[in-house]
Amino acid sequence: MTRPERIVEPARAAGVPGEPEPHDSALGHVTGAARYIDDLPEPAGTLHAALGLSDRAHADLTRLDLDAVRRAPGVVLVLTAEDLAHNDVSPTGKGDDPVLAHGTVLFHGQPIFVVIANDREAARRAVPLADITYADRSAQLDIAAAEPAGGDLVTEPLTLRIGDAAAAIAGAPHKLSGQFAIGGQDHLYLEGQIALAIPGEGDEMQVRSSTQHPSEVQRMVAHALDAPAAAVTVDVRRMGGAFGGKETQANLFAVVAAVAARATGRAVKLRLDRDEDMRATGKRHDFQVSYQVGFDAAGHIHGVSATYAARCGFSADLSGPVTDRALFHADNCYRYPAADLRSRPLRTNTVSNTAFRGFGGPQGMLGAERIIEEIAYATGQDTLAVRRANVYRNGDVTPYHQTIEDCVLTRLMDELEVSADYQTRRAEVLAFNRASPVLRRGISLVPVKFGISFTATWYNQAGALVHVYRDGSVHLNHGGTEMGQGLHTKVAQVVAGVFQIDRALVRITATSTGKVPNTSATAASSGTDLNAAAAADAAGQIRARLMAFAAEAYGVAPGQVVFERGMVHLGARRLAFADLVEAAYMARVHLSAAGFYKTPEIHWDRAAGRGRPFYYYAYGAAVSEAEIDTLTGETALRRVDILHDVGRSLNPALDLGQIEGGFIQGLGWLTSEELWWDAEGRLRTHAPSTYKIPLASDVPPAFTARLAGWSENAKPTVRRSKAVGEPPLMLAMSAFEAISMAVASVADYRACPRLDAPATPERVLMACRRLEAGA
Repeated sequence: MTRPERIVEPARAAGVPGEPEPHDSALGHVTGAARYIDDLPEPAGTLHAALGLSDRAHADLTRLDLDAVRRAPGVVLVLTAEDLAHNDVSPTGKGDDPVLAHGTVLFHGQPIFVVIANDREAARRAVPLADITYADRSAQLDIAAAEPAGGDLVTEPLTLRIGDAAAAIAGAPHKLSGQFAIGGQDHLYLEGQIALAIPGEGDEMQVRSSTQHPSEVQRMVAHALDAPAAAVTVDVRRMGGAFGGKETQANLFAVVAAVAARATGRAVKLRLDRDEDMRATGKRHDFQVSYQVGFDAAGHIHGVSATYAARCGFSADLSGPVTDRALFHADNCYRYPAADLRSRPLRTNTVSNTAFRGFGGPQGMLGAERIIEEIAYATGQDTLAVRRANVYRNGDVTPYHQTIEDCVLTRLMDELEVSADYQTRRAEVLAFNRASPVLRRGISLVPVKFGISFTATWYNQAGALVHVYRDGSVHLNHGGTEMGQGLHTKVAQVVAGVFQIDRALVRITATSTGKVPNTSATAASSGTDLNAAAAADAAGQIRARLMAFAAEAYGVAPGQVVFERGMVHLGARRLAFADLVEAAYMARVHLSAAGFYKTPEIHWDRAAGRGRPFYYYAYGAAVSEAEIDTLTGETALRRVDILHDVGRSLNPALDLGQIEGGFIQGLGWLTSEELWWDAEGRLRTHAPSTYKIPLASDVPPAFTARLAGWSENAKPTVRRSKAVGEPPLMLAMSAFEAISMAVASVADYRACPRLDAPATPERVLMACRRLEAGA
């Protein structure tokens, strides 16, 4: 069958790519009609599970008496590590991530046993009846304790080198060094971790899981049950948020539910409450960045040497790729002529940290901004001037030896500087600070460069399944998962665009390992790039068949078959899309297709620290103006202006939503969300009552986000669009830098405040006092 060389599309149907189509579940979200796992009807006889968690950070289990638990009302079964044939859910196969603790507990909140009962309340009431005796061991709880104790690493570190950093720093006219503590962050998704396992015939198991990676859950459950992957089906219609916290962390809960379902022959549901969820699941990694930089009087960087040490927790989880990506983004938007960058993924007796929106990139980029800030205060310049002096341009080479080819940073910064009236407002900020003894202000323009692709090259693939039914409606299934970001809507728009039909005719169905196999996680900002391309491939195959059939059946040239606004033009004749489909069906044309896509050009040699790990870069810039109270340390954002590059937007409404939401989530990470463990390794910020996420009142009164409408991806992605999931979070660095400038004003901008993150009122206040004292 010959495909036409050119398809003429003079007009578009409603809801196709480029239109600000609402989220497919928007109405369901606001009315409560959208159903999550806990809303679904439970099979008859469903049992409920609860976890028994450790109350020690590091200890031997010398006694585990669960007799009273087993005798508790309503209890059907109690499981321990001895009951599991395969007690591991390590995503990297290291074998260091047990489902249930065996012999030794490695963090406070680690699951030790599982109670399965007739109802959830009975299971939870039975848990405290356990009689457990511990023999405590020494615990390394943070980077400061782990590094001096020998720095046990959970996985292999990475080094990136370009040029001779030591020589460049030594030969530079100016040099400085410092340390920067960057805090972690809890995902605080609205829907907590949950799984429902339903046993089928023989070794079959259906799992409904709130996961970003259905195929990994499938693999973990199959391994735990000693069953082939084909016997396990994992379904995900939607998640109530994830942000990376359900990329690997959902594995344990799905395995527990499935093992219990196999043991009892009944459906089993496991749903954590918020306190348990926060104690037992991983967070964004906190980092300690140690840096040296050499530079000249104009602020040009000559060389950088930096170590990125991360609190990884008790097991590897995804700490290897997370700390790798921190190094990939340790330059942010700036050329380092010579660099020596090292990761230190440290083992600690805390929950194993995991993926979080940005995946190490935010920590790496924030380290770069600290270096820029240090140089600016050392040379007496505006930080924007130092950023401009070092910003990437096409042809520059990154520390991992990828050449920059698609850089729009200078244009973004120029346009935003003017539209946000940066220079005038900065002068006003300086004038305000000279006249104000208590309240101080700061303003900062910060750019962002974020690489798009999985650094694990094999994950850069996707599949999709498209059926066209006789009435012209379309069934769409793909390997991506919907967690509120609008992925399903965008992919449906792409399919509607291929057929030039209204998006309402494209029915979005739950992600299922039974329909699309071997899916990659919906992560790395690549969900749309991968899955929309796979869906377009599938729809394109069907469209080509329809065109070939129409050309033959109606006696026109292939180029005269044009799809437009729900109609198909056949030369002078017009048919409704549904009528052409019906005719094709009667002629036995195949109206189903499986699509596939793999990202081209990318490659990575980790041992050599060289390659092209990213297909392209997404760019953005933000101006933030902040105000602090030097007597209390309280901060407030006064205004934010964002200009962000999404290429040719597939859906401007969804893209703007991601930009605004990402900025606010980043703002929480950098200002108010503080994770705090006590001396015994207990997480004390374990609920919304003690962990402060941004509120509506934290949104600045003037908040403008715009898309760079002139941008177009240089790479042939779907409609030349760019990823938008993770990059906007890092725009919040502008708020952190604005707060830092306000703090610097108390010492007349003579010294870098060296403000650690998050910039809580306590940290801001202490930084002000330190600068006032001349320390």
